[in-house]
Amino acid sequence: MSAELERRVVELNYRYAACLDGNRLKDWPDFFTEDCRYLIQPRDNLEQGLEGYWLYFEGKRMLRDRVVSLLEVNIYHIHYERRLVSNVLVAGREGDAWLARANYMMLHTDNEGRSRIFSVGEYRDRIVEAGGELRFSERHVVPDTFTVQSHISMPI
Repeated sequence: MSAELERRVVELNYRYAACLDGNRLKDWPDFFTEDCRYLIQPRDNLEQGLEGYWLYFEGKRMLRDRVVSLLEVNIYHIHYERRLVSNVLVAGREGDAWLARANYMMLHTDNEGRSRIFSVGEYRDRIVEAGGELRFSERHVVPDTFTVQSHISMPI
C-alpha cells in the first residue's frame, strides 16, 4: 500500500464524517458506487454468524430513498451529531477493491446541550476508484454494542 493511497482513504473517511456531521444528507450517497451495500450489523451478530442488521441497503437508489425519508417523512428528536474516526488502515486488496478498516465514535448532543455517546465501533470497507475518486462499494458498520439509547435515524 502506498502512502498516497492511505492518505486518500483517511481523507475519504474524514470527508464522509464531515458530510454527515454537517447534515448534508443529500451528499451522503455520493460517497458510494451505484451497486454499493451499506449495512449496520451489531458485532454480536457478526461474530455469531447471524444476519441480524439494524440497516441494510443495496444500491445507491436505496441510499437516496433513505435520504428522502429522513428529510421528508421521518420525525425524530432534534440533535447534533459528531463522528470521530481513527485508526484508519488499508488492510489489503481483493479484486478491484481495497479493504480498509477504521474505528468510529458517534456522539449526539440534544437541543439542551447534553452530549452522550451514541455508538462506538468499526467501519469495514471495500473501496474502489470510480471517476478518479475513491468510493465505498461496501460500508459495513459494526457497532460494538447490540443496542443504542435511541432509534437509528441517521447513517453512522
